[in-house]
Amino acid sequence: MKGFLIGLVIVLIVIGIATVSLYNGIVTKHETITAKWAQVESQLQRRLDLIPNLVNSVKGYAAHEKTVFEDVTKARSAWTGAATLDDKVKAASAMDSAIARLLLVVENYPQLKADQTFLKLMDELSGTENRIAVERMRYNEAVKDYNITVRRFPGNIVAGMFGYRPATEYFKAEERAAKAPEVKF
Repeated sequence: MKGFLIGLVIVLIVIGIATVSLYNGIVTKHETITAKWAQVESQLQRRLDLIPNLVNSVKGYAAHEKTVFEDVTKARSAWTGAATLDDKVKAASAMDSAIARLLLVVENYPQLKADQTFLKLMDELSGTENRIAVERMRYNEAVKDYNITVRRFPGNIVAGMFGYRPATEYFKAEERAAKAPEVKF
């Protein structure tokens, strides 16, 4: 009987240590997601700060392209007003779309494409877009790692006991990115 109790205590200690270890791993991965999202947000904010300067430089050449400027302004406002992660992801996608339309307008103005201020802003925007892509990828990797941990046995039991649920927000390519653009010569 004494040996059984010692064995039971050892098993309970091992289970306790494993539970604490899994819990700490889940907490760490959850915090990693939060940190990665903060990096994405930082880069999106940087892009948002560049947009007014870019729009103003294009406005001088393409004043009649009012709807494009309105779309950019609406997308920028949506980002500023977004409260939840889901709202911010949608606002970032709307900004991607608005910037793409703005850049299509630019194609019609060769003198604008030669303007040094515009070129500098485009370089800044291009660098920011690359940073956003990298941070989105890192965020998605962190979400994947966390989701695997909280869905896989025995992590799913520990996660469930402490209220951790799989993260649902991944950055995805937009539907318009699924097909190649048409190129005409």
